[in-house]
Amino acid sequence: MSNPATWDISRTALLTIDLQNDFIHPKGAYGRAGQAAESIADLPDRIAPLARALRARGGRYFSAQFTLVPDKDGEPLIAPHLKELRPFLGKGDFAPGSFGHALVDTLQPADFVIEKVAYSAFYQTRLEYLMRAVGIDHLIVGGIVTNGGVASTLRDAHLRNIETVILTDGCAAFKPEVHDATLLSLGTVTQQMSCADALALIEGTS
Repeated sequence: MSNPATWDISRTALLTIDLQNDFIHPKGAYGRAGQAAESIADLPDRIAPLARALRARGGRYFSAQFTLVPDKDGEPLIAPHLKELRPFLGKGDFAPGSFGHALVDTLQPADFVIEKVAYSAFYQTRLEYLMRAVGIDHLIVGGIVTNGGVASTLRDAHLRNIETVILTDGCAAFKPEVHDATLLSLGTVTQQMSCADALALIEGTS
């Protein structure tokens, strides 16, 4: 893995995973079900300065957003294991074009929105195509949850020889011990930085 200090910032993108209203906003699906977590709610404010700084330096911002595709009756096409885990999910939740599916206001706008139907932002999406099309070689990754979408995306990037940084305080899990264990397990897959250190890197002050 190369030192991120050597990266061309104009060929680097911020990629956030699942920072959507249905996960974070009090009126979203998780908020209505009482499934909110303070560690997750704090992420957009921490990450937003990186998005602004990176775009100012010629980089890009990709938002990968979990999607439940509605069937013809409006009911979501939802995996059985997810329905068992999150029985409160129903019609309209995480539906494309809905309030809940949208990126949280604090992080708007993204340069590109990636609809995803599984953990990884690479699985059956246009992410890799867009990276190549706009000349992105490196990814700075944050979002939720550390042990789910974030870890899966980082491992998929590693398999594709795409170098990454995980924002250690720019991602979160529902349990802090799970977050910490996942960071440890990703030590050979990705570089690790705090949001403050990544911002300094982007701004050229590190």
